[in-house]
Amino acid sequence: MLETGEFATVIELAAAERLDRSFVSHVLQLTLLAPDLVEAILDGRQSMGFSSRRSSGVCPSNGNGNGS
Repeated sequence: MLETGEFATVIELAAAERLDRSFVSHVLQLTLLAPDLVEAILDGRQSMGFSSRRSSGVCPSNGNGNGS
């Protein structure tokens, strides 16, 4: 819907679908996950250690301040 230009913003999409814009934003972020990870989650094969913290690109610090 956003790709096709039907809606110009997440706010417009959320309003049209009668959803909270925060929810729509979070769902749209899931589209950035690797396809094999999405498939594993949908198939129930993803480990229990998976968290939104990992999926959002936030990495724990190793003590040198750069997260790697």
